[in-house]
Amino acid sequence: MFRQALEDGWRDLSTVPVSAGHRLRTARLPVTTARGPILAAMDHEGHRHLLVPVAGNQHVREIRDGQALRLRKRPLEDEDVYQYYADLACLHHDLDDVFTRLSEDVLRELAGPDTSTHVSASPRPLKALHQVLDRWRALFRTSRTPLGPHQLAGLYGELKLLLRMLAINPSAHRLWTGPSGCPHDFTSGAEAVEVKTATGEALRIRVHGLRQLEPPEGGSLQLACLRVERAHGDASGCSVVDLVEQALRLSDDENALLNLLSEVGYYAVDAERYRTTRFLLRDERWYAVSSEFPRITTADLAVADVPANVMDVEYTVDLTAPTPSPLPMTEVERHLAAMLGESK
Repeated sequence: MFRQALEDGWRDLSTVPVSAGHRLRTARLPVTTARGPILAAMDHEGHRHLLVPVAGNQHVREIRDGQALRLRKRPLEDEDVYQYYADLACLHHDLDDVFTRLSEDVLRELAGPDTSTHVSASPRPLKALHQVLDRWRALFRTSRTPLGPHQLAGLYGELKLLLRMLAINPSAHRLWTGPSGCPHDFTSGAEAVEVKTATGEALRIRVHGLRQLEPPEGGSLQLACLRVERAHGDASGCSVVDLVEQALRLSDDENALLNLLSEVGYYAVDAERYRTTRFLLRDERWYAVSSEFPRITTADLAVADVPANVMDVEYTVDLTAPTPSPLPMTEVERHLAAMLGESK
């Protein structure tokens, strides 16, 4: 309901240009506070605004130097009313859809559990606005170090698996545990999956630490190995941004998924710089990580009498060799079904 009201309001406002740079055109939204209705607004550059009425003596936590988002206190006056507002604005048109989701979250927070009354249940609407912004702050924070091609390739591989799982269960993002610092990329109880993406001609994977290829205690671990290459010229292919957009459509909790993405260094504000980096999937193989799988474990180091204070072990596994044998996809599907079944 709220999203449609926002979209309708901004669409109608866009049909009539704003007459001057300091002016806004506004439309009422279906949530009202003690100081008046929440407003959708648009400025002379077509930027979307959300206006929350505040008292003249209230302090709005201003964001003036943000590259994508701006928050400031401003007065508006018409023939009948002079009112102060907390003015939240999106400064990038390519983030309009994200801003709509943020604004929808603000309206939900203000309306409370009973949205049928269209009256704010929050006695402190400015505080509610600040709380929502705190939850969404990662969306509009420019990463100081953008993801490089190898990092994007790794994220591409994890998102390919996440999409497969979300198509079955829209809550499957809860199994994506790698961004939170867990040893494996996807975990559900005793079942886990580690995803490795190679970018060269050969299927060689880099293993970071001794725990990545150790199954959960009493459980099982599968290794998903993808080999990708950069798409150039008119070649088809898919960017990480494309996969993120698909995942957001499938997920039942967009905010939770966006927070996970921020944990791996992906922020919505950087999307356009990543959109032209596209990948082609050339090979995909899955392996059961058992005692026969080529790896280094803590037990191996103990047998080799490696001192316990030797840390940060990293190594490469070449999977172009005929052994070990990849798993049939039927076995992979059973493993994923077991993980998704445990997550219910």
